[in-house]
Amino acid sequence: MRLTLRQLQIFAAVADAGSTTAAGLQVALSQSATSGALNELEALLGARLFDRVGKRLVLNDTGRALLPQARALLDGAQAIEDQFGLGGSAGAGQGIVTQLRIGASTTIGNYLLPALVASHLSSTPGTAIDVTIGNTSELASAVARLEVDMGFIEGPCHEPEVVAQPWLEDEMVIVCAPSHPLMRGDLGARVGLKALRQQRWLLREPGSGTRETVEHALLPHLHQWVQPMQLGSTEAIKQAAAEGLGLTCLSRCTVEDLLTLKRLTVVNTTLPRLCRRFYLIHHRQKQFSASLQRFSAHCQTI
Repeated sequence: MRLTLRQLQIFAAVADAGSTTAAGLQVALSQSATSGALNELEALLGARLFDRVGKRLVLNDTGRALLPQARALLDGAQAIEDQFGLGGSAGAGQGIVTQLRIGASTTIGNYLLPALVASHLSSTPGTAIDVTIGNTSELASAVARLEVDMGFIEGPCHEPEVVAQPWLEDEMVIVCAPSHPLMRGDLGARVGLKALRQQRWLLREPGSGTRETVEHALLPHLHQWVQPMQLGSTEAIKQAAAEGLGLTCLSRCTVEDLLTLKRLTVVNTTLPRLCRRFYLIHHRQKQFSASLQRFSAHCQTI
């Protein structure tokens, strides 16, 4: 076998860092040695893997196709090392830290994941966790490219290489400011569909799991949005709703604070109860290390 794991490790490091100089720091090689190893890999494969843009190296289409395969092999090798105590961990007391890369869509990343990570780290020394937060579409793509080890999303996954496992049920609520004209001074008033159709709705951007869930749940009843306002974060939507700019539909866990402060109120509607499912996702070829297995099992306990 002519291809080596070290070559793939260097290739992945360059893809992450964008230059042979920065990648060399990650893999403990000089810039010239890193550049030489990359050139050897490209010569062996008979294909360029990067476009040279000034001083930066940017993956081309061949490199983008190779990267998930390379990461899958590197993950498998790392799992073997973890299993048999290799890679420097054989010497007890060496302080080896396992680094997990976790991705989460916005609602989960901002409102649920911090407590989950904190409780796991308190009982699992020797583990570090990096968290990437984005919308559901972005996170599913990151998992498909093996840029993160495992992800949490709040909407359907459309990536064929990603496995989605049902995780938690989440209640969605329609909220507005207590002073909104729709309330007419009666916060318990039941609001019908005709009134809901006439309101301005505050929405997340396309690609957001919350946006997809809201459209799936409400558009069959409302038919269309009337003068919708799109905002790029849940916090911005909450504050806009609290200022009376319109109605929105969000996860209850995201608005609990403003409900408690009475800056928002739940709209009592004739619609059925709105719920969605959160999912754990990972790549089909992902090799779970012992550390990642422990974190995944911990997530199932909540």
